[in-house]
Amino acid sequence: MVRTIAREAHNTRAKTRPGEQHGEAIEVMAAMSKIGATDILSDIFDTIRLRGTLYFRTAYSPPWAIAVPPYKQAARFHLLVQGRCHIALEDGREAELSAGDLVMIPAGRGHVMGDQKGRPPSHLDDLVERAGFNGKGAFVVGEGDPAAATQMVCGHLSFMDGADHPLLRALPQLIVLRPADREKAPILDDTLRLAARRAFSEEPGAAATIARLSEIFFIEALRAAIPYHPELARIVGAMKDPQIGRVLEQIHDSPARRWSVENLALIAGISRSRFAERFTEAIGLAPMAYVTEWRLQKALARLATHTLSVKEVAAESGYQSAAAFTRAFSARFGYPPTEVAA
Repeated sequence: MVRTIAREAHNTRAKTRPGEQHGEAIEVMAAMSKIGATDILSDIFDTIRLRGTLYFRTAYSPPWAIAVPPYKQAARFHLLVQGRCHIALEDGREAELSAGDLVMIPAGRGHVMGDQKGRPPSHLDDLVERAGFNGKGAFVVGEGDPAAATQMVCGHLSFMDGADHPLLRALPQLIVLRPADREKAPILDDTLRLAARRAFSEEPGAAATIARLSEIFFIEALRAAIPYHPELARIVGAMKDPQIGRVLEQIHDSPARRWSVENLALIAGISRSRFAERFTEAIGLAPMAYVTEWRLQKALARLATHTLSVKEVAAESGYQSAAAFTRAFSARFGYPPTEVAA
């Protein structure tokens, strides 16, 4: 590997001033010594602040149909514990669900659920108001036999306002995992079983437990869904790739480092042009565009903690001045960093 890096350094010599080559090689070797230190997927979800924020259990007796409104910066889920139902998204995607199925709408799209396809729905907010549901116990719709009702655990997970990443863009609009899929993913299956038990136990702390469990099964559900969704497979595959994954680890481990296409290519151990082509093809962004985007996402998350000044976050994010950072941040998000830090 050291010899490969040396050869690639020679290949890029024409693009790099002699005085810079030695320092750049030292930086690359230092980065190489820490390979494997950063879990990319965990870093992404930590930064975008994936949080289980709401859940409730439901009991629907036929006839019923509910229109669930879209929810910005959130992923919705429904776990069928008993019965059957039909789900349809606004864009026409649909699925028939039965007991044991988990359905996730990662982008929070509006959707309709009902005991059968095509039944005119009532709006969720109207039903909640009429039922006087306060978030405790079961949300009941209909007056049929409870034993024949469709019972679900429903909820959503929120993301930080402004959160973005190629992984989020690659998420499918609708994920349906059947019991057979759960059998291949024991961690997901165990987590869902525990969530269902807690949801119907009415024990103290059940809501907090399910909120945390929902964060686990969201990530595990994405893993289980990879074989069925090529775009998701492409992004996750890049994280595991021996060359692209190694580069991503280093960007996530040290986003403020003075990165260039040249020194990233050295870490990958391939030529500059080949690296830029492979990275862009795998991630959907050019290497330096990804570096800039991730720096700004980290900065957004840091500012939201209200523990650092704009100047401190700018330096931590690799910017030479607060003014340069403010320009880049404002261009990306449409508002200055002071609005977040205030």
